[in-house]
Amino acid sequence: MMQLHKKQGGFAQVQEVEKNPSQEPSDAASDAWVRLVRAERALVGRIEAELKGAGFPALSWYDVLLELKRVPEGRLTPREIEEKVLFEQYNLSRLLDRMEADGLVRRIPYPGDRRRQLVEITDRGRALQRSMWGIYGPAIHRHIGAKLTEKEAGQLAALLLRLTQE
Repeated sequence: MMQLHKKQGGFAQVQEVEKNPSQEPSDAASDAWVRLVRAERALVGRIEAELKGAGFPALSWYDVLLELKRVPEGRLTPREIEEKVLFEQYNLSRLLDRMEADGLVRRIPYPGDRRRQLVEITDRGRALQRSMWGIYGPAIHRHIGAKLTEKEAGQLAALLLRLTQE
């Protein structure tokens, strides 16, 4: 089997890799992988559609606002936000620009270091996060809570936690 490594402008052939049957996933593991990815896409898509239908921005906005709201002073560095959010933030800087333009967050100087900045949630951002939860929370219930027992939801959460641990 040929192992490929990504390089700028495409893939480069690196070396021949011997196929090791003990490293092949079982059918059950492959099915679990496919269903996990499909479930994530489907559920996020449905919840995003509900938020959009109610006139709200994307889940990534909620995600940032929630993380800022959770910390005592409502402030984090952009790096800390990236580490905490649930959804990939390929361009957090642009997202923060849009959120700042809408008055949901403000950037303030980092105490003692002019090269860094903090992002702070505003009262308007707190209000939007609370309003979005009015759609997001019931959507989580409809798409997950109503389909699983409390025990099943706990088991699923525990299994998914195992998958995320190194």
